[in-house]
Amino acid sequence: MNRAATGDPGPAAQVTQRAQQIEISAEAYAHNLAALRGLLPPGTRAMAVVKANAYGHGARIVTPLALDAGIDYLGVHSLAEFEEIQDLCDKVPVCVLGPTLPSQAAATVAAGVEPTVSSLEVAGALAAAARDAGQRVAIHLKVETGTHRQGILPEEIPDWCAFLGDHREVALRGLHTHFANIEDTPDHSFARRQLARMEAACEAFAAQGVVPEIIHTACSAATIVMGKTHADLARLGIASFGLWPSRETCLSARFTPDQALELQPVLSWRTRIAQIKPLDEGEYVGYGCTFRATRAMRLAVIPVGYYDGYDRRLSGRGHVLIRRRRAPIVGRVCMNMTMIDVSDIRAAGIGDAVTLIGKDDGETVSADSLAALCGTIHYEIIARLGRHIPRVLATPGR
Repeated sequence: MNRAATGDPGPAAQVTQRAQQIEISAEAYAHNLAALRGLLPPGTRAMAVVKANAYGHGARIVTPLALDAGIDYLGVHSLAEFEEIQDLCDKVPVCVLGPTLPSQAAATVAAGVEPTVSSLEVAGALAAAARDAGQRVAIHLKVETGTHRQGILPEEIPDWCAFLGDHREVALRGLHTHFANIEDTPDHSFARRQLARMEAACEAFAAQGVVPEIIHTACSAATIVMGKTHADLARLGIASFGLWPSRETCLSARFTPDQALELQPVLSWRTRIAQIKPLDEGEYVGYGCTFRATRAMRLAVIPVGYYDGYDRRLSGRGHVLIRRRRAPIVGRVCMNMTMIDVSDIRAAGIGDAVTLIGKDDGETVSADSLAALCGTIHYEIIARLGRHIPRVLATPGR
C-alpha cells in the first residue's frame, strides 16, 4: 500500500523527539573507507581526517568508527581539536595538520601528537620543550610546492637538515604537501608539477642523509584520480564521508579504467515541524516581506535557521523533504526558524520529521544541491553545521 495514501510519515519519522539532530551512518562511513583503501597499493597506510569536527559530522562520533575500521592514522587541524577526542584515540598516531604556535610547544609535546611544522622558530620551541620533558617529538615537515599556505621553501632544506642533525630530540616522522588544483579540473598538469617539486624536495633531504619515515601527498581527490600520489600514506577526508571532492573528480574517476568507486553519504540532518498555520492570499512571510502569497496556503515553521548552519542563501530557493515530498522554503531563512510551504502536503502535521539533508524514501536533498543553490561548495555546507546539534548514529539500513 502507498504509505502517502495512509498518512504514514515514512522512515524519516524515526527521528527522535529532539527538535533537530544529525544522523551518522556507520555503515556508509565504513563502506567509504574500505572503498578508498581499496584504491591504495599494499603497504600504503590511510589517515582518517577528522578535522573541523569531522567535516561537520562530529569528531567524537566519527573517531571511534575510524578506529573500528582499522585506520592507521588520524588527522586533526589543531591541538585543541585533538584535545576534544584525546580520550578516544590512544591506539593510533595523530597528526596535527594545521599550524602549531611556539607557545603551544610544551602542550604539543605532552600530548604526544605529531605536529606539522613549517618554521624553524616553531621547531626550536618544540625541541626545547621536548628536551625539558626528557622526550622526543615526532614532526611532519610540510613542503611548499605551489599552494602557498603552510610549507617550507626548497632553499630552506639545508637549514632544516642542519637543524635535525643538531636536535636529536626532534624526529622527522613525515614530509608532506597539499595539492592546489587536483579536484577543480580534469587537467592534472599543475598537480603533476607539484608532485615533481615534492619529489625533488625528498631527494634534496635524502642527499643530506635525512629520510622521513612517511611521505604523504594524497588528499581524497588525489587518492581517487592520481595513483602516483599515494606514497606511504593517504589522507582521507571529504570522500570518506561519502561526498565526491568535486564533480570533476567524479568524472575523472568514471573515466578511469577498472575503477568502480561508489561513495555513500554519511550524514543526514533532520528536524520537526513546530507549527502549521494558514496563510491568506496576499499575505507576506518573513523578514523584508520578500514572499507574498498568490493563493491561500498552508505554512509550516521549523526550528532551524542560519545559526544552525542552514544557509540564509537558501531563502526562497531551497527545499526540504516532508512525508517523502519536496516542500519549498518561503520567505527568508531566519536565525532560528525557517518557513516551509506545505500546501500540497495535506497530511503534514506538527511533529512530523523534516529532512534538511538526506533521503526520505526516493527523494533526496544532498549537500551538493544545497551548495549549488548557495553558490558555494559542499565542504562549507557540512562543516558549518552547528556543533550544538546532537550527532547520533543512524539506525542501520536507513
